[in-house]
Amino acid sequence: MNNNPIGIFDSGVGGLSVWKELVKILPNESIIYYADSANCPYGTKTQAEIIHLSQRIVEFFIQQNVKLIIVACNTATAASIDFLRKYYTIPFVGMEPAVKPAALKTKKGIVGILATEGTFNGRLFNETTEKWASNIQVEIQVGKGFVELVERGDFYSDKAISTVKTVLQPLLDKGIDQLVLACTHYPFLYESIREVSKDIQLEIINPAPAVVKQTQNLLKDNNALANKEQIAEHHFYSSGSLETMQEIVKKINPNLSASFQTKQL
Repeated sequence: MNNNPIGIFDSGVGGLSVWKELVKILPNESIIYYADSANCPYGTKTQAEIIHLSQRIVEFFIQQNVKLIIVACNTATAASIDFLRKYYTIPFVGMEPAVKPAALKTKKGIVGILATEGTFNGRLFNETTEKWASNIQVEIQVGKGFVELVERGDFYSDKAISTVKTVLQPLLDKGIDQLVLACTHYPFLYESIREVSKDIQLEIINPAPAVVKQTQNLLKDNNALANKEQIAEHHFYSSGSLETMQEIVKKINPNLSASFQTKQL
């Protein structure tokens, strides 16, 4: 058993979609969440920039004695996780675009992937697509404006729906029947995506539950799960505004006892 906290970080509040699943499956685990909102979005940054930002966060987590780190950002995973795993001994769990389940589930042989430029340019996306989707049609689209909407807490306004429609319509026109949300921010726009695609039979795939399952398995394998008697503590940090993060956390778990703090690294 290991009652040390789990560290989770993202370019902003998007990784809370992973935190949401984590508290469901592993309610006794204490969590430290870091949102690098001051540097959000990561999608247009260089690999060197993302590695530098990720390293600073990892160093902070190590100072807090975390036992495992979830890189709850597809772009940061694509750009930095290979480096982080070589440089640090602490276990890392990253985000992988859920191409495999989409490829297995599609009936029409056409799947859509929504992600950032950084994710599409990364090794993980290209290797996963080549391995699992070489015989199907994969349509990709950058979720332009999605991260900014979520960072503002704008999930279902007229502007949100309009932005989603502009991005999603080209994929819908291609005839996709599976849509992979390959950025942790995007699940917060689920209702807007559903509104835009309401006349189409479309399955939306959120990879967060699979990432949490991998986390659970890794902790079990290392005998590092928290004691079932432990009362979990949740600490949230941001390099930018705390407002949206506080609103999302409260909406997900209104009775949660948590601390929020602005912290530059």
